[in-house]
Amino acid sequence: MAGRVTRVLGIDTSLRSTGVGVVIAENNNLSAVEYGAIKTPASRRHSECLKNISNGVEAIIERTKPDAVSIEGAFYCKNVKTSMVLGEARGAAIAVCAKKGLPVYEYAPRKVKKAVVGLGGAEKVQVRRMIVSMLGLDEEPQEDAGDALAIAVCHLHNMSGIAALAPEEI
Repeated sequence: MAGRVTRVLGIDTSLRSTGVGVVIAENNNLSAVEYGAIKTPASRRHSECLKNISNGVEAIIERTKPDAVSIEGAFYCKNVKTSMVLGEARGAAIAVCAKKGLPVYEYAPRKVKKAVVGLGGAEKVQVRRMIVSMLGLDEEPQEDAGDALAIAVCHLHNMSGIAALAPEEI
């Protein structure tokens, strides 16, 4: 990555609070450009939540102009309805990225943890603390935003050969 600037949008999908985080890699240094959560009140209908996710992802893409997107892979849920809702939220985000012509890469949660902390079984708090250190943040980000930043960092590490993670482009 030396001499090259790469911008990655990380997305941690959820119906009510989708984490987003944009990380830049420049001359082997990582920095956070923007991070937060796309929140939707519980009073909103399901379809409005999906629209809010799409609109929020589109807005951050337009503001930050990422080169690629990384998203947490689907994982097994015992509750079928929960799995479907998470899949729909992911679909809302991925569709916008595809519409904007951005490549989208998927990483399993254990691969993200391994890339950031060095252990696939790391606790979420360990991941957020490492993100603070890696990105030089003044404070620990909110959980969804921290997860999104970690997903972006995971992809940047994979691109640079720091971690052998074999992403799946979707």
